[in-house]
Amino acid sequence: RMSKANSHIDYLEFPAKSVEELNAVKDFFTEVFGWSYQQWGDDYADTNDSGVGSGINAEDPATAPLPVIYVTDIQAVYDKVKTAGASITKEIFNFPGGKRFHFQDPAGNELAVWSE
Repeated sequence: RMSKANSHIDYLEFPAKSVEELNAVKDFFTEVFGWSYQQWGDDYADTNDSGVGSGINAEDPATAPLPVIYVTDIQAVYDKVKTAGASITKEIFNFPGGKRFHFQDPAGNELAVWSE
């Protein structure tokens, strides 16, 4: 579902505080921009209609949108992120489509890295 350019942001995840809020956001983007969504359970939906792929996450709501970077070797990038001094906020975990982890950059912004 996401593009495969190595080391590029290819996905943006928007937080929602509840399933109801997720549905409201999904309906909003559909009405305003014509995006269609794939539903993944009650608490996640994504689209490729938004240019960069994007999703709405009510399962584990964050406080800001989450940029997601695709890499071919997640373990190597995980090691580089730790060596460069960033804090890991979510260890590597599996999700439909691959694996990912989250980290904070030096300014405290949260990002994620994913791979198949």
